[in-house]
Amino acid sequence: MTASVEWLSTADAAKALGITPRTLYRFIDQGELAAYRFGRVIRIKQSDVDAFIEGARIEPGSLEHLYPDSGAKPEGAELDV
Repeated sequence: MTASVEWLSTADAAKALGITPRTLYRFIDQGELAAYRFGRVIRIKQSDVDAFIEGARIEPGSLEHLYPDSGAKPEGAELDV
């Protein structure tokens, strides 16, 4: 016995990911998210959306470039005398 597949529309998949349909289509077109065409309809497996989410997980320590050191003064900051 095979497990049934839960299909999502592109609108539902985009909503589940918190992105616009345009961004979803870009991910599909770039091969980052699998999608299937049935006639004129595009569907995405819920399991593929779940795998995409897990694959997008940010590793701890990989965002240090996005926030300044807490002890460093911003470049060009005046020194208090």
